Amino acid sequence: MKLRTKLIIVFTAVMILPGMFTSVAMQTFAPERVNEMQQVYLTAVFLTTGLLVYWIYRSISVPLAKLQKAARNIREGNLDFEIHQESEDEIGQLCQDFEEMRLRLKANAEEKVEFDRENKELISNISHDLKTPITAIKGYVEGIMDGVADTPEKMDRYIKTIYNKANEMDLLINELTLYSKIDTNRIPYNFTTISARDYFEDCAEDLHMELEAKGVEFFYRNEMEEDAKVIVDPEQLRRVINNIVSNSLKYMDKPKAKITMDLKDVGDFIQVELGDNGKGIASKDLPYIFDRFYRTDASRNSSKGGSGIGLSIVKKIVEEHGGNIWAASEEGAGTTMYFVIRKYQEVPIDE
Repeated sequence: MKLRTKLIIVFTAVMILPGMFTSVAMQTFAPERVNEMQQVYLTAVFLTTGLLVYWIYRSISVPLAKLQKAARNIREGNLDFEIHQESEDEIGQLCQDFEEMRLRLKANAEEKVEFDRENKELISNISHDLKTPITAIKGYVEGIMDGVADTPEKMDRYIKTIYNKANEMDLLINELTLYSKIDTNRIPYNFTTISARDYFEDCAEDLHMELEAKGVEFFYRNEMEEDAKVIVDPEQLRRVINNIVSNSLKYMDKPKAKITMDLKDVGDFIQVELGDNGKGIASKDLPYIFDRFYRTDASRNSSKGGSGIGLSIVKKIVEEHGGNIWAASEEGAGTTMYFVIRKYQEVPIDE
């Protein structure tokens, strides 16, 4: 019952009903009888009015007390409580709105805690992953300064190692910078309409040259019967492919590494499959590999490195292209990453 209705009931009982009763009684009964009935009736009216006033008081004071206690809890930072109010009047609606506000505040607080946890984990990852190449660089520089590299061959090997370690640091910093831009939606995408066959063949040629230099076998297959156009940012989509392949090589455990790339036509989408013959991913880890900061090697083996954000960047870029990405893996046999990009379709204009 609405609060306004309750007040109308009380007002009617206090102001109108006694007058109505008096008017009817004077026209029906003798004056002496009217006075007696009037006294009895007024007593009943006053008792009823008192009960009605108490009813309204309880309808207002109890919810207000709950709201006051809730406000005090929120002020003290305690959001683990509930506001139950079954009435459907204005006060009940206020309690419901307050409860919804509490739930939102709690969700925001939990999100902030999770965000802070991830930031701490990121700082820990960066500290670990930067420390490794820095330590190596210091060691080799000290070796050069102490005259350990006393032959041209040793000097050349030391300098190349220092260069490679510096490159590792540069790649890690670039990855973090890109992640920051993607996470805050500040990365500038330059979409263009291009041939899917030509674009992915160019990517395959670049991969072939890069992997061949590392002694990795590479196989590319185009299973599309007809060419199709796609709207992509060529640079960012190439980053997707490179990140996936880099991740495959990082966890490769076979002496003869192999990477495959397949291009398929699947209706309204172009599907790209990037496979490897590495150690695979455990089924318990597979659903989480695209989460931020998730790493399957809980021991943080320094030979793997990485900030744990490479695949989350991949997922974000693919989704910004209107596509989707997923993975299939078998431990000991390898992993295949799948992602799809929607085809470009011209809308016919009716003449």
